[in-house]
Amino acid sequence: MDRLIFTAMTGAKHLLERQAVTANNLANATTGGYRAETRATRAAYVVSDTLPTRAYAVESTPGADFNPGALEATGRTFDVAVQGKGWIAVEAPGGGEAYTRNGSLQVNENRVLQTRTGLNVLGESGPITIPEDTEITIGADGTISTVPTNNIRTSVSPIGRVKLVNPDEALLERGADGLFRLRDGSTAEADANVRLASGYLEASNVNVAEAMVDMIAIARQFEMQMKLMQTADADARQAAQLLAVSR
Repeated sequence: MDRLIFTAMTGAKHLLERQAVTANNLANATTGGYRAETRATRAAYVVSDTLPTRAYAVESTPGADFNPGALEATGRTFDVAVQGKGWIAVEAPGGGEAYTRNGSLQVNENRVLQTRTGLNVLGESGPITIPEDTEITIGADGTISTVPTNNIRTSVSPIGRVKLVNPDEALLERGADGLFRLRDGSTAEADANVRLASGYLEASNVNVAEAMVDMIAIARQFEMQMKLMQTADADARQAAQLLAVSR
């Protein structure tokens, strides 16, 4: 196989992978608390007994951009945003504990506190149940307090506390469901220093303008790789014709 074709083909393949990451970030530009995926190029060594020093570059997505997004005021009681570093612990779809920055919450038909996507919010001892005929407030430390909605509104009762964690970001990995988990499968300890802002939501940290520029640059680079493959094909055809004439 002509080495130019191989080089152009692998370059186009990695550009498609980079484009998929960028497109996914753009698709989540309005997803609350979303953390943009990051890209990197790493060296991959060729397994060979005769050429052990050869290597080529591959595209990879090693992690996420953990810079916080902007806080947007909603005024809604069930909306909370993590201020600074930290995460809200939720029950993952397949069981276990996972972490999110999307603090748009709701109460389901069973009076269990959940995210808007239907994940149970975890407290100090599991999911949090909200009593009927009560209004709630969520404090900066995650404490949930209730006030009866009847005529007697003098009693305020704390019923639980949202589990807030702040593990080392290097230990976190993003799952296919968009939630973050500890790489070793363990659960993070609650951190009393993590604070919430009630009535706010955190926006995605995706820079739309930067992502659009990346998409255009990737498209142009992909076109260049395609032209290289066409050039290699044309050269191969010309060489075949010359060989045929010389016979």
